Amino acid sequence: MERSALAGAAMAMSLPAGASVFAPDQPCGMFILVCRGTVRVFQLDPAGNEIVLYRLGPGSICILTTLALLASDSYSAFAVTESPVEAVGLPAATFHDLIGRSAQFRSFVFNAQAARMADLMAVIQNVAFASIETRLASRLLALAADGREVSITHAQLAAEIGSAREVVSRHLKTFERRGWVSLGRGRVELRNAAPLRAAAQAAR
Repeated sequence: MERSALAGAAMAMSLPAGASVFAPDQPCGMFILVCRGTVRVFQLDPAGNEIVLYRLGPGSICILTTLALLASDSYSAFAVTESPVEAVGLPAATFHDLIGRSAQFRSFVFNAQAARMADLMAVIQNVAFASIETRLASRLLALAADGREVSITHAQLAAEIGSAREVVSRHLKTFERRGWVSLGRGRVELRNAAPLRAAAQAAR
């Protein structure tokens, strides 16, 4: 990559948890590369429910930022830090200069863009074609990872799968009645993973 150009124009950024990174209709003037921490990128549906599009972690770039810069357009979603974030920002002029003359920078940006687009399409496909039960079971299994307990509220789970809190609460109670999970304040304990895995793989 053009290290001299990057070193001369790069700006170090430090943001606390809960800080707004961008919002709809806000002009995009900088290409951002996350070095530490996590940023949640999301949209709001007409009812005000949050739908998580993707997260940015160390080494990741934002597809919406890249698209806005390439089109000289504004943002179309929200981004908020979920933890303290350290990032590097490149002014739009430097971004366009490097895109135009550095094959290595272009390759880095477009390869990362392609990977992020695949993630975003998976979210869209999931919301459009999978049932709430399937999406909820799949997300619980993913969040539990190696453990059995997930520290998360019903509202946060709703945002993760693109649904309303009331709908998620209703399905969680159904899962609990079936013996699949145990519910507590701000947590969900997985009691029986096998039926959850079956539900996660089921078609709508």
